[in-house]
Amino acid sequence: MLGAALGAMAGGPVGALFGAVIGHQFDRGVSESRGMPPPTVQQAFFETTFAVMGRIAKADGRVSENEIRAARAVMHHMRLTAGQVQEAIGLFTEGKSRDYPVFESVERLRRMTPRRHDLHRAFIEIQMQAMLAGGSIHAASRDVLWEVAQALRISRVELAQIEALIRLHRSRSGAQGQARPASTDLGDAYRVLGVDPDAGEKEIKTAYRRLMNQHHPDKLKARGMPESMIPVAEEKTREIRAAYDAVRQSRGMR
Repeated sequence: MLGAALGAMAGGPVGALFGAVIGHQFDRGVSESRGMPPPTVQQAFFETTFAVMGRIAKADGRVSENEIRAARAVMHHMRLTAGQVQEAIGLFTEGKSRDYPVFESVERLRRMTPRRHDLHRAFIEIQMQAMLAGGSIHAASRDVLWEVAQALRISRVELAQIEALIRLHRSRSGAQGQARPASTDLGDAYRVLGVDPDAGEKEIKTAYRRLMNQHHPDKLKARGMPESMIPVAEEKTREIRAAYDAVRQSRGMR
């Protein structure tokens, strides 16, 4: 900013542009000289994930044992190394502090990943998964999650769709150990796909393809999702497919 201001005084718009470029290079040089290179997308995604998770857990004023277990379950499910688990716990703890710039971290992630709505959606899905696994959901936690979703340009409709997807996964996972196979409630299936029960076949197929494309593990990895978080995306594709199959079979669709 200083470089742009000085450049503008010296050479107008062209000078401002030149000054901004020089200033940016100076900032990078200072960061690297201090041993603090600019974070990668994967690093920013990892750091922000667990800091936000801590803030959501502490939203009602205290972090319950269930919320701590839920956060650790997410870490375990991601198959983090021992070092990564310790880093994640540290970030979770920092995120609980009111002094930790959680929303600045979210905004940094958004700026680093422009036009990557699928990655932003995956981020919110992880937060929703941890929140639902923590037991009863407090209004304050929902408020924080909604603020984060807004910052990442996720609408309330899509947030409700994400919650339906996570709840479907939890209900089906709970049925896996039973004698009968896990089934999908038709109402839940439509909510997961984000379409009304009276939607046409073309609309349903389009919604299904869009969701599968958004959750494609290889694409998410290429766009910055850490390798450790890919299993979460793979689970979501299975639930989306299960929801589509339930709708398709009920309608006799090919």
